[in-house]
Amino acid sequence: MSAQKGSMDSGASRKRMKPGVVQEKFGDEAESQIVLVQEEGFETNQVGSEEMELNISLVLEKIENFTQRVSELLESGKTMFKELCNEFEEKLIMIHKEQVEKWQEEIKELRALDASNEEANALLQNARYVLQLTRND
Repeated sequence: MSAQKGSMDSGASRKRMKPGVVQEKFGDEAESQIVLVQEEGFETNQVGSEEMELNISLVLEKIENFTQRVSELLESGKTMFKELCNEFEEKLIMIHKEQVEKWQEEIKELRALDASNEEANALLQNARYVLQLTRND
């Protein structure tokens, strides 16, 4: 509401304009300025043109700088991900190796236990056989 009130104070019957209308009005003003520059002479036209070229070159320089920053960020990101990937791979291989070693040790222990059980079973079988022989006699 305050925007409408302010616009009524500055002009008796002025209405709020749409952004498109404002752009058209600025476009008309720019065209009228170009016409005035052309009427004043060739030197004035080049001054405006040089200023525009300077502005354009500044924007192009910003684009170049931004593109360079993005490129550098991409390269550093790639390097970081490669390093991270290498570290991940090394750690995963190390975890796998440790786990396989644990399981191999477990297999050795199971084989030793099995051999011990087989030996004990053989001794028990011999003891039973001896007991049966002594009972039968």
